[in-house]
Amino acid sequence: MPTDRIQYIYHKDNLQKSEPTRTKPEDLKTEEMIINLGPQHPSTHGVLRLEVITDGEFVREVIPHMGYLHRCFEKHAENLPYNQIIPFVDRMDYLASMNSEHVYVMGLEKMLGIENTLPKRIEYIRVLVAELNRLASHFVAIGTYGIDIGAFTPFLWLMRDREHIQRLLEWVCGARMLYNYIWVGGLFYDLPVGFEDRCADFIKYLKPKMKELEALVINNKIFIQRTANIGILPLDLAINYGCSGPMLRASGLKYDLRKVDAYSVYPELDFDIPVGKGDMGTVGDCWDRNYVRVLECYESIKIIEQCLVQLTGTHKRTREFDPQAMVPKKIRPKAMDFYVRGETPKGELGFYFRSTGNTDIPYRCKGRSPCFVNLSVINELSKNTMLADLIAIIGSIDVVMGEVDR
Repeated sequence: MPTDRIQYIYHKDNLQKSEPTRTKPEDLKTEEMIINLGPQHPSTHGVLRLEVITDGEFVREVIPHMGYLHRCFEKHAENLPYNQIIPFVDRMDYLASMNSEHVYVMGLEKMLGIENTLPKRIEYIRVLVAELNRLASHFVAIGTYGIDIGAFTPFLWLMRDREHIQRLLEWVCGARMLYNYIWVGGLFYDLPVGFEDRCADFIKYLKPKMKELEALVINNKIFIQRTANIGILPLDLAINYGCSGPMLRASGLKYDLRKVDAYSVYPELDFDIPVGKGDMGTVGDCWDRNYVRVLECYESIKIIEQCLVQLTGTHKRTREFDPQAMVPKKIRPKAMDFYVRGETPKGELGFYFRSTGNTDIPYRCKGRSPCFVNLSVINELSKNTMLADLIAIIGSIDVVMGEVDR
């Protein structure tokens, strides 16, 4: 809008031109407007409705509304035996079902006191499939984030590579995404014959592809301009909101439950914890969060390689090995309250159990969702940003609504 305004004053029969007056930008009055973003919108990454209060192109406040995809997980868990809850755990974060199963099963095994009696081959297989699923989850996060920013090619490349992982996991248990593979006390099946070799071939194929991804996306000038210094999450704010996973590590804190709690066989494996460093902008911005996920893919590749060495060497398959040998016939923990947590691709997934001791159905089973907690900080990240940047911020959080609306 031009700032020089010509005012015309009508005097009797003459049109007299007055002196031009200059209107200052700060004197222009605007009104706030409420925009509903979602719940049927691809850039909300699910049925998430955001009530956005805008002032022109600037975002003043974001109010998230959930509940459009309510899974009823916790109510289901109050009416089913412990072992029959596993398929419902799969449906929370349906992009990382193996990781969710691993955490849930680990909690029950600790309640039963059998966590240290499982064969090492079972533990290495669990970590192997969980890290494969971590790769697949991060591929979706990075690929769809490219679409949010306006790049379609990275999405196609990552979906192509994710398909290899989906086929490997389908070969293991027969399901494409909802696996029900990790059982209390064991596994549904052992790995198929030849799985280790095919998985090793995939890792060999994937390593150069990750380098291509960095060149195409992470170091792309347009991608950097759209994500650097956008949606900055300071470390103190991330801690106060309870953020975890790549959201927290991108803000500069080396906190990974695979290291902190040292569960399963992770203490025996060599891997690093990537953190945000603000290489292209400010520590904790959208670029850092996306880059941390890329670096975590490299670490998952290292873990998978080490697991394959163990599964083809010290803990290789034998005819005597039975993955269901330690599976209890009846799961009835003592009366107790118990909380277990683990590191999923989105962050800290926790399960709180309350057992009465006289039934195999939990009195209470609550899921602590990392997506739900990470999403709660979106208002802080979006204040006074441009409306177009709000889409970049949503994608950088990496939410799955099945886990938010558990």
